[in-house]
Parts: sequence; structure tokens; C-alpha cells
Amino acid sequence: MENPMERVERLLALLLVQNVKNKQEKAVQLSIAGFSNTEIADILQTSGGVIAQFLYTSRKSRGKRK
Repeated sequence: MENPMERVERLLALLLVQNVKNKQEKAVQLSIAGFSNTEIADILQTSGGVIAQFLYTSRKSRGKRK
């Protein structure tokens, strides 16, 4: 059974990204909020490898814009 605090964190995470359409941007926002790759993968119902790639690609593209 899920811990009540975990449930609150999950609800807050979903509220944070509810208006974000792109899964990669959702992953970035959740990462900024302090969620681990594993937690983000669970929330977005994907694998940790996909999240790691999303975050890597995002950091790489943001670095090019500077």
C-alpha cells in the first residue's frame, strides 16, 4: 500500500505537469522539482532509460542555446 505522503507527492507532480503536452518537457519539469529518474518514469509510465535520454537531450539542447 502506498504511503500517504507518496500519494501527496504524486498528486502534486501530476498537477505540476498537467498542462504540459510534451513528455520530455514533463520529465524536465519533474526533474527540476527534485524527482529521481525512477520516480519520473513511474509517474509518466515509461522506463528509466527513456527518462535519462529525455533529460540528456534536454540538457544538450539547452547547452547549445547559450
